[in-house]
Amino acid sequence: METQHWTGATGCCTPNPGDFPSAPQGVASPPSLEKLSCASPSSNQGGDSEPISYVTLQEQRCVLSWFQGWTATQRERFLQDLLGKAVPGKVCTLLDSLSTLQVRDRLPNIFECQLRLWSQWFESWGEEERNHFLHMLEERDPVFVAHFYNNVAGTAGRD
Repeated sequence: METQHWTGATGCCTPNPGDFPSAPQGVASPPSLEKLSCASPSSNQGGDSEPISYVTLQEQRCVLSWFQGWTATQRERFLQDLLGKAVPGKVCTLLDSLSTLQVRDRLPNIFECQLRLWSQWFESWGEEERNHFLHMLEERDPVFVAHFYNNVAGTAGRD
């Protein structure tokens, strides 16, 4: 009977820095979505956009991966959350409504955990990074993003 010894295996548990891809030097910025931003339109008039950080790019890719696996109902809930972030104060999102209930008779499901992470990440992103995410989402699902824009337009004139 052979016994295997894992303690001396090379490359098993100690990663080599060469095993990881290098961080991108810069990411092309998407078209500006200033009309959706809460920031002042003059905040980035210089035209020089900040490169998207490697960590942010990985967070965005993660959310897009989740998005691909979400059901129509989950995507609608995500749309409402995204809409609430794009035009805060103009829409009462389903997520906001549910979070005020504070009813916890069960553990959160995976989708709810994903939405929490998405919200934490989104809050840490700058305007260019948020625009980049929306651009990446539009590449994956242009119909969803068109629906988002229609909903944003529908909030015009609301207080």
